[in-house]
Amino acid sequence: MTTTRAPLRARKASRSGRPRERGILSPHDWKRPGVRGGWTLLHVVLVAGLVGFGAVPVVWMLRAAISTPTDLVLRPLSLIPEPAMWENIPVAWELLDIGHYLWNTVILVLGSWVVQLLVSTTAGFALAVIRPWYGGIVYGAFLVTLFVPATVTLIALYLTVLDLPLIGVSITDTPWAVWLPAGANAFTILLVKQFFDEIPRDLFEAAQIDGAGWFTIFWRIVLPMSRPILAVVSLLAIMSAWKEFLWPLIVLTDPGAQPLSVALPRLAQATSPAYLIAGLLIASIPPILVFLIFQRSIVRGIGFTGLKG
Repeated sequence: MTTTRAPLRARKASRSGRPRERGILSPHDWKRPGVRGGWTLLHVVLVAGLVGFGAVPVVWMLRAAISTPTDLVLRPLSLIPEPAMWENIPVAWELLDIGHYLWNTVILVLGSWVVQLLVSTTAGFALAVIRPWYGGIVYGAFLVTLFVPATVTLIALYLTVLDLPLIGVSITDTPWAVWLPAGANAFTILLVKQFFDEIPRDLFEAAQIDGAGWFTIFWRIVLPMSRPILAVVSLLAIMSAWKEFLWPLIVLTDPGAQPLSVALPRLAQATSPAYLIAGLLIASIPPILVFLIFQRSIVRGIGFTGLKG
């Protein structure tokens, strides 16, 4: 009787909607003061260690940005500058013309984000929802490109933007040379496709019965349900475009059109290290703010796409 009642109670508990307890320790173990205190201390230590590991580089960059060149050379590992030169940050802003290059970076990042979001969502919609007969071939081609290093296609990509096929126009030294290649990202396309595959097809069939076309299904059904994955793709696109160095260096030969990632290494040869690090500190603030503002949507989207371990 006891062997049959236990599974019966478990089935009743699962049917009642109460979540099952998961974890290494049982609820009985958590009630023991020693176990609860030890695991709580372990969690605090781990969280503090992770926060410290991630915050130390940012703190050191702040310290170096407000230090004198002499103090930076004599005490490179110290976290407290002597003396603190807070005026280094506004001086670096004016001396290195950070505002101009920051604006260039914002333009390039926004364009790359829009193009990559447009290509990823439309391509993922075509592969996951429309499903043409050649979709398997295109999907396989996307997978193959993930195994090709970006440096291998660098020359071919440059020749393409130097002389666009069928048009014969060069887009070098224009933002389009950075925007258009950003859309050719197979990884984000596959992420979006995987998310769209999880949407019930009954919704699409019901919409088609009501007379909705593919564009209506895409705009009014799929996109409103895809905010988590759109947040993930947006983060990946913004971070990738913000830190991109090699490609803007190649296609943007005009120094006045270059982003911060290209301008700061060029200006490093003629400026103080403290001013250069102050510029790096300013350049790192926007992506950190973007992540802090949209972290909930980003984490939720990563969970939906199956990227978590």
